[in-house]
Amino acid sequence: MSTFAPLKNDTFLRALLRQPTDHTPVWLMRQAGRYLPEYRATRERAGSFLGLAKNPDYATEVTLQPLERFPLDAAILFSDILTVPDAMGLGLYFADGEGPKFERPLRTEADVMALRAPDLGSLDYVFNAVTQIRGALDGRVPLIGFSGSPWTLACYMVEGGGSKEFHTIKKMLYNRPDLMHHILAINAAAVADYLNAQIDAGAQAVMIFDSWGGALADGAYQQFSLAYMAQVLAKLKRDKDGVRIPAVVFTKGGGLWLDQIADIGADAVGLDWTVNLGRARALVGQKVALQGNLDPAILFANPDQIRAEVETVLTSYGKPAAGEGHVFNLGHGISQFTPPESVSAMVEAVHSFSRAQRATL
Repeated sequence: MSTFAPLKNDTFLRALLRQPTDHTPVWLMRQAGRYLPEYRATRERAGSFLGLAKNPDYATEVTLQPLERFPLDAAILFSDILTVPDAMGLGLYFADGEGPKFERPLRTEADVMALRAPDLGSLDYVFNAVTQIRGALDGRVPLIGFSGSPWTLACYMVEGGGSKEFHTIKKMLYNRPDLMHHILAINAAAVADYLNAQIDAGAQAVMIFDSWGGALADGAYQQFSLAYMAQVLAKLKRDKDGVRIPAVVFTKGGGLWLDQIADIGADAVGLDWTVNLGRARALVGQKVALQGNLDPAILFANPDQIRAEVETVLTSYGKPAAGEGHVFNLGHGISQFTPPESVSAMVEAVHSFSRAQRATL
């Protein structure tokens, strides 16, 4: 049995499991990050992004920083989605001003056939951080573990870094779908093992970030992204010590496929800001909870505008009903240029308006 402190605020988990809550829980994608001066100070001490991400003490420190500022309803592990391909030996590094890159991208048939699932022992720094963060939270809020989706990881692994047009991976997808499926099958098994190890280490919910699923054509999305997220979900541990571990999937740009995403076995589906929450709720019914979906750019507006947009999102979803659930979030990660006081205004507005919403008949 777990030796962790009992949870004091389980609103986030209850919403994911479509159980009643007294307010709409809120957390932010990239909530521990560059928009906070205290994060930048810790990053400076760590010497590099990877120095930060691979040190459990630093990872714990930055995971807790936003919770010291804002009454958020969940913490998310500070890590990077590229830990898994890094552990596969592709040589992850960060070029100044250019984001993550791989020294040895998968470009040839020989590269692809040599690919192996990572030794989970090489990712112990992640699991140690999960356990350390969970202990440091002392039951304040739940801890979310996460991974990139099999397709999103493959994009970086084949392109060798970020991409706007994904020419290299799409060329492989259409010319050699057998190689693409080989990579994705290995990635799906690795992601499932990685998330299960995070659950064993103390993660109380897990999220799959399909950041680049929206780059795919209809038909290709279902075959090369959705099917492999379904494989991951089928292998996940869904309870730990008798407690349900909810799983969230988020495809940026995936609103067109919401009904199909809702059928793959997740507890909740994340939505970007292009989706109308009310229509999304009507479409999924009681299949899944929904997470989202304020445009992150709204956080550059004044506090009154931020509060108004929060109310628009919550009104669009409507008053929660039995068997349905909503977690408030941004439609993608928070910008590094966001004023922290804007986050304060947003979180306060979510809590106060959602409580008032539940009080109405």
